Amino acid sequence: MTTSVGTQSADAAKQEAFGGRMVETMNAAAISLSISLGHRTGLFDVMSALRPSTPATIAEAAGLNERYVREWLGAMVTGRVIEFDPATGLYRLPAEHAAWLTRAASPNNIAASMQWFGVLGYVEDRIVEAFRHGRGVPYSAYNRFHEVMAEESHQTVVCGLTVHILPIVPGLTERLERGIEVLDVGCGSGRAMNHLAALYPRSTFHGYDASPEAIAVATDEAKKRGLMNAKFRVQDVAAFDEPERFDLVTAFDAIHDQAKPAAVLQNIHRTLRREGVFLMQDIAGTSHLHEDCRHPLGALLYTISCMHCMSVSLANGGPGLGAMWGKETAVRMLGEAGFPSVRVETLPHDILNYYYVATPTAS
Repeated sequence: MTTSVGTQSADAAKQEAFGGRMVETMNAAAISLSISLGHRTGLFDVMSALRPSTPATIAEAAGLNERYVREWLGAMVTGRVIEFDPATGLYRLPAEHAAWLTRAASPNNIAASMQWFGVLGYVEDRIVEAFRHGRGVPYSAYNRFHEVMAEESHQTVVCGLTVHILPIVPGLTERLERGIEVLDVGCGSGRAMNHLAALYPRSTFHGYDASPEAIAVATDEAKKRGLMNAKFRVQDVAAFDEPERFDLVTAFDAIHDQAKPAAVLQNIHRTLRREGVFLMQDIAGTSHLHEDCRHPLGALLYTISCMHCMSVSLANGGPGLGAMWGKETAVRMLGEAGFPSVRVETLPHDILNYYYVATPTAS
């Protein structure tokens, strides 16, 4: 059976199925926001340590208002996240669910990533305006961006650095132990560099980022931890010129956001010593939309790209590469920046990203 929708014919069964999918999507979106609330209020962390409890007990343990906690529990029970026993009136966070929702579960804490929906929702009005005028929305408009990005970085980068990421460059760990100069481009709040500075005291770690707010956080953390070998500065990474200064340059999900990504890559090539290495983590797009449909988080990545990555680049007069610029484009741009040798790796701990290993001279 078919029906007419506008100028097209619609298959009734297919139409009904899609309607059902949209209802499920709307419900899942609401659950995502409530999971973000559970993370930010610490409710999942508290409940993971409690026996089945009443809303009042949970609220007291978390230092929160009972009425709000009770309503939130309603969303989590109907969303099949928290279990409820109607006979006793008690609520329970199963251990199997806590393994994906608590800070103790990091790097598997998906609740932390649910915060992106609130961050993006905050700028929705400005993104709608940008659809009309074609310009971008600046970093400064994104409330809590650096805070949420730091948590995301901790899970995808910091937690995997020594076990997964550094080993893809043969001999890199040994060089760090002996002592080398390292630069992180677009370092954000500096978690990766501070982590490495603590592990490898003979090496010196530098972080450059355009955000004074992020650099202040990074510098304060280094100072608190007594890391004399971690140094951070506010810097436009498209403008720095320090020939053959660094042995290792890293960029963790930073290049595609840049206003001048080609210039940034050229500067990275120029600043590496002859035996240096550029280690770049970036989103696992393919440069081909039909292939990106196979990515389990493809829709999420394109949404984040549209509402943040592409837009912040456009806001600064950039090309708006977007998060899904893809492997093919990335390898081409690395070659154009002067890197004759580029290797692309995937890592078991990270379904979001590719890892690029590029050297300034032919291997």
